[in-house]
Parts: sequence; C-alpha cells; structure tokens
Amino acid sequence: MQRIYDPENLMEGELLQGMLASEGIEAHLVGRDLVGATGELPIFGLLGLAVDNDQAEYARELITAYNAALPLSGDEPDSFPGTLVC
Repeated sequence: MQRIYDPENLMEGELLQGMLASEGIEAHLVGRDLVGATGELPIFGLLGLAVDNDQAEYARELITAYNAALPLSGDEPDSFPGTLVC
C-alpha cells in the first residue's frame, strides 16, 4: 500500500475514494477515525488516501486530472428562484 494523496478534509477524501472506486481502484481513507479527535491531535496530516502499489500511478493520474478540472462555462444559472443573492 502507498499513501498517494492527503485530502484537505473528510469530505474531499470520501469524494476521491468514491471516484477511484468508480475506476476500479480500491482506496483506503487512512485516518478517517481520527478526525473526531481534532483539537486533541494536530489538524494536518491525519487523512490520507492509500492504494495498492500496482494501482498507485494510475490513481495519482486520476487525482491530478480531478484537481486540474475546471467547471464548464455557461452551466451556471443566472439565479435560483427563491434564493437571496448577496
């Protein structure tokens, strides 16, 4: 197993774990159970995504592509009905 990525938070870690699973890569979110101890433990470096050695390179490529992706222009609505725009 190799630790290939340190997500910023639990939500990002679970999102990337799901993305990797959809590509057939079993990823383990290391430190998931330690997040509740924030304040007792250091905030940074608790979470990490780990995958099998033979899938590490492909998993890194997928995460790099995910982080480089930009939203499609023109997909954003001008406003949402009933939503206060500040």
